[in-house]
Amino acid sequence: MTKASAARPQKSSFHDAESVLRESDPRLGRLIDAVVERAGRQRFPPSPAATHFEALARSIVYQQLSGKAAATIWGRVVGVLGGAVTPEPILSAADETLRAAGLSNSKVRYVRALARAVHDGEVDLDHVESLPDDAVIRTLTAVSGIGVWTAQMFLMFRLHRPDVLATGDLGIQKGLQIAHCLKNPAAPGYVLRAGSRWAPHRSLACLYLWAALDLKVSLTED
Repeated sequence: MTKASAARPQKSSFHDAESVLRESDPRLGRLIDAVVERAGRQRFPPSPAATHFEALARSIVYQQLSGKAAATIWGRVVGVLGGAVTPEPILSAADETLRAAGLSNSKVRYVRALARAVHDGEVDLDHVESLPDDAVIRTLTAVSGIGVWTAQMFLMFRLHRPDVLATGDLGIQKGLQIAHCLKNPAAPGYVLRAGSRWAPHRSLACLYLWAALDLKVSLTED
């Protein structure tokens, strides 16, 4: 992973990145073409969170839940916090209040750990955009409840870093299974080796692999 601007990539850079991906991995290129034909070009969606802190708190709430259930619980959490998802109301809220909103005991601990780390200055989210990718991951994973995958999703979807590869993501593994016509989902090591050809546009490659899985794209060996 490399240091990158947090600014959203422009259309021209997306087109250039797609061309690089097609040339570096023709099998991925076929998958990209199939996705574009059915659903258009893939782009980073705007973050639903107002702040970096809110984005991370939301990611904790959404862990291991379906989208609909997570959205319902998240809405309740925002409500009991008075609409302000910042460290202070989380730290002042009673455990019972957060549990009543739908958070498990572990998630109550995790959102409090994040709130405490930011409140005490142990994690400086105001300047996280200036850090290289690896430093962002080290900083975030020092907080209980935030793992490497969550940090990688923050890099991709909040900071819009262009060269993030989530080798342990099952959707990526299954998407690469489609692209490379494998019998089984790609192992993390295979993802890492294949992804070495996609740099410095591995985040965009991930978007297409996820999309192919969602669209149930099917490819055959030439």
